[in-house]
Amino acid sequence: MRTTYIKLSIATALLLGIYSCKKGEAIETSSADYATADSAAVVVSDSVSSAATMNVKDKQFIKTADVNMEVKDVYDATISIEKSVQQLGGFVTKSNLQSNVVSEDTYNTSNENATLVKKFQTENTMQVRVPTDKLGELLTLINDKKLFLNSRIINAEDVTASIKYAELEAQRNKKTDNNIAQMKVNKDKVSMSNDNMKEGNQQQLETMNTADQLKYSTVDIFIKEPKLRIAEIAITNTKSIDDKYRFEFLYSAKSAFVEGYYLIQRIIVGLIVIWPLLLIAGVGLFFYKKRKSIKKSHSNISE
Repeated sequence: MRTTYIKLSIATALLLGIYSCKKGEAIETSSADYATADSAAVVVSDSVSSAATMNVKDKQFIKTADVNMEVKDVYDATISIEKSVQQLGGFVTKSNLQSNVVSEDTYNTSNENATLVKKFQTENTMQVRVPTDKLGELLTLINDKKLFLNSRIINAEDVTASIKYAELEAQRNKKTDNNIAQMKVNKDKVSMSNDNMKEGNQQQLETMNTADQLKYSTVDIFIKEPKLRIAEIAITNTKSIDDKYRFEFLYSAKSAFVEGYYLIQRIIVGLIVIWPLLLIAGVGLFFYKKRKSIKKSHSNISE
């Protein structure tokens, strides 16, 4: 009896040990699962909007994004974004980087030198296209460059019905083409065939555009620097140069003498050009004085 009791005690202890081990494993497993779930939650919270990475069965979306933000250096951010776009298999369709000058002043520092001080703000309007499955990754890379995010808009347009409608229209167009082919040749047939072909080409163009928009997402980006920047540019003191050569008496007197000499020549040449008029005026004046002299003589005789 005592032996049986001892055996039962040993068995009970073994079972309790096994249970404790299982419970410890369960606790460790639960902790590991919790840590994994917590890590996943962090990834989700740090990821971009679900609209950028959304995939729904039997649905097709045209995805676009619009980002407006402030960065530390527009030029560096532009180069970084363009490199990221290329690495993701995309391309840049527009990049308009410009500096808006707010003020511009010149300060003379010596008789020869001066400093041009410009206050300006740099901005860039960009448009890039990336493979749609890389849109979320690109937005994350862009977000890393921000100092302050003014706005970010992500659109996912469901075009599933439009694609289906385009397929139905293509079938209708093909059927119409077959019906036209069975008609007798006349003006109406040629006109109808041309119209149907034109409609078919337009549908193909729209289908190609839709396929391109599905494959590549368009992202409009506007970046600017939050505050004005100052550029100090070393230049020549033009005021001292102007003052130095503003007036030279001897040179000016010599130039005036030469100009006066040329003026006399031009006057003489002008008189030579109009000599017939001067001759006529001289003859007229001669006869006028002669006639006046004769009248004066007659008047004296009468008295």
